[in-house]
Amino acid sequence: MEPMLPFYLAAKEIVRNKSRFFAVCGVIGLITLLVLFIAALGEGLAQAGKQYIENLDAELLVYQEGVDFSIPASRLGRGTLNSIGRVPGVAAVGPLGFSVGAVLIGEGENVQKVDVSLIGVEPGLPGAPIVFAGQPLISRRANEVVLDQNFLAQNNIPIGETIQLRVTQGTEEKIYKLVVVGHTTGKQYSFLPGLFVPMLTWDKIRPQGEGVANDLVFNVAAVRLENAAEREIMGERIASVVRNVEATDLVTAYEAVPGYTAQQSTVNTQKGFTLLIAVLVIGGFFQIQTLQKVGQIGMLKAIGASNWLVGVTLVAQVVLTTIIGITLGGTAAWLLSLALPPGIPIQFQGPAIVTAVVSLLAIGPIGGLVSVRTLLKVEPLTALGLGI
Repeated sequence: MEPMLPFYLAAKEIVRNKSRFFAVCGVIGLITLLVLFIAALGEGLAQAGKQYIENLDAELLVYQEGVDFSIPASRLGRGTLNSIGRVPGVAAVGPLGFSVGAVLIGEGENVQKVDVSLIGVEPGLPGAPIVFAGQPLISRRANEVVLDQNFLAQNNIPIGETIQLRVTQGTEEKIYKLVVVGHTTGKQYSFLPGLFVPMLTWDKIRPQGEGVANDLVFNVAAVRLENAAEREIMGERIASVVRNVEATDLVTAYEAVPGYTAQQSTVNTQKGFTLLIAVLVIGGFFQIQTLQKVGQIGMLKAIGASNWLVGVTLVAQVVLTTIIGITLGGTAAWLLSLALPPGIPIQFQGPAIVTAVVSLLAIGPIGGLVSVRTLLKVEPLTALGLGI
């Protein structure tokens, strides 16, 4: 019975003062809801920025030298691609071209514009999407497109249907018709759903200015290695063998996507301040609770209760209250997530959510440390008003 006594006393007080503890559980629940939504927003924004690059079937991305791993600023040509492919240790290399466009959905006055990342790939080479429905891109010149799951979540376009892509070329807006040949998993890039077309088709339909050169120019090259563990060595080798290029791993590549690092820093700062507020709220509540029952603690110590019993009872009470609050907040977050439309970049999954829950479980005992110290300092006679 002795090991369970602290938990019995903690639960007994919670039941006797249920309205007071329910209020603090509700506050912890609201904080939990906020923390989980911030974590889910951070996860959703991260996926929106890095999803395609993170899941590339390659180990390295090769850029033009001196662009600080900025994909929009990088320019590579067909000759550079061939030089990379001849480097010993390179298994395959594929060109990747990135631009933006808008898919027109509907007709007449009801037409809607959906902004997309238009990604040019070489069929069968690194970077080309693997489809779960339909067929992959085969021809290098066909007006065909593979749609990613993020686009399909908002616009269910079946295989075989023709979509209209609007781009700006020079000073004119042009519309190209593309036949949907396949559907692939989520591959967002730069916070927009991905549409994949053959490289030569991409070069023809991408937004561009007047007087563009006839030579094929793309942004980066995706490199698949014969030995994936040698990515660092191979990156240095490619940079030394091929002129005017630099190579990096996929993590560095997606962290350099415009807006990715700034957004993640902002979200993490918000989450940190929210957890700090939670610590202060829990600590303040239990400190007030402790000061209100100094006499009771003195009586317990006077009849033989040890500091260990008193301290563990408070910690158990803090943990129980925190668990109840987190359960309430987690349930509310789950119910709200079911009502969110698919276009909102919030994802309740991944290590970020696990980290958020663990952090919330830890803030209870951390917030109660001051109260534990106060309890341990209580002297029985002084607390009962019998001290000299």
